[in-house]
Amino acid sequence: MSWKDRKRSFVLVLALAVVMAVAAPAAFADDVTPPRPSVGTNVPASYFGPFPSQIDRKLVGPVQLLRSGPLNTKKATIKIPLYLGHMADGRNVWYILTDTTDKDNAEALGLNHSAKMHYGSIGRATRVGRLDKKAGLVFDVGTVDFSPDRRVVPGAGAKAFPPRVATPGSVGDADYTPFVRIENAGGHVYNAPVVAFDKTAAQIRACGAKKPNYNLVHDRVVKICPSGNGGGTVTIQLTPIFSFAKPALYMSMEASDPVVATLDNGTHAPAIGELPVGRDDSVFSAIERLFVIANGPTGRLNPQRQGLNSALTDKGTDGKPLPPINLVGGLPTVALDYSPAWDLNLGFWTAKAIAKGYRSRVIDEFQLLSLVVGGHITGPGGKPFGSTGIVVNCPIVARLL
Repeated sequence: MSWKDRKRSFVLVLALAVVMAVAAPAAFADDVTPPRPSVGTNVPASYFGPFPSQIDRKLVGPVQLLRSGPLNTKKATIKIPLYLGHMADGRNVWYILTDTTDKDNAEALGLNHSAKMHYGSIGRATRVGRLDKKAGLVFDVGTVDFSPDRRVVPGAGAKAFPPRVATPGSVGDADYTPFVRIENAGGHVYNAPVVAFDKTAAQIRACGAKKPNYNLVHDRVVKICPSGNGGGTVTIQLTPIFSFAKPALYMSMEASDPVVATLDNGTHAPAIGELPVGRDDSVFSAIERLFVIANGPTGRLNPQRQGLNSALTDKGTDGKPLPPINLVGGLPTVALDYSPAWDLNLGFWTAKAIAKGYRSRVIDEFQLLSLVVGGHITGPGGKPFGSTGIVVNCPIVARLL
């Protein structure tokens, strides 16, 4: 075999590896990851210049949006600061920070800026915190129980969704919400998901090869390494999505619905469901839209694979469920309307569209809305497509293209 043939064979094997890799919530790859730009050319990847996004973050190419720690796109994880706060009665609250309405502090800390979060102080959707004399965050209300065991049993046959059993691995009380308005820090709102509660550093520590105890910490924690002074780091598992045909990664931390929280490996937080939904980008809206397909194509090796039926039945080579590959609206650098609070819109391909062979992977919001207008995708049970009333907290982490 000539050198040119060996090179061609290597490229073919590499391309096949990209297609056959799995994108489970525990090991990211799948066909969401953009291939090298050298595919189909007769020059190596090293001949290509940097992505335009390295010059201007608004241009095409990978961009790490949550910049508070190192991102591992191969494993779909990010290691970020772990913070220790307290309840007013002294109980420990271990939390992370992902988004804020304070644009300057977002830049300084490497967080996402979301102006929309200003409009979330409705009902119990945003709780109040304050800084103590040591600059620690103190919460008056809102606790999380991490002791439940997450459990999912798919529905029968091809209709795996909705699942017969869906028990979330962590549950917030009636007042728990990750959205916190710090009353003595300019009234700015921070997205501060809790990852462990009322535990000591020694109890939750899981560094190196030690696996986390998921009866003590959030189900998306891969590693948690609290330090002696109450800080430390935590590694969070991410999920692949699309936004305006751009592959991206986000972390799903809370949901107002128990089934969604279970499927997302998140905390059930009913309080965030008090955010007004169905408003998208209108004035004073705190939310953006998340588009979920229930009955998309299935099959681990199917390049069109997408949806909740797939996520409940398709497994990666490691035996773990594959992600549903949802769509979201505006991301930082792409649009001006980003919010980590997403209004879940659930779509079903119609039997007629499936029979005609129209069903495929959808990767763009307006592509999906066109299919809705054409009558090919509807809401549950053939009802009009729109908000389910469910809110999820899914901070964006990175744009892959």
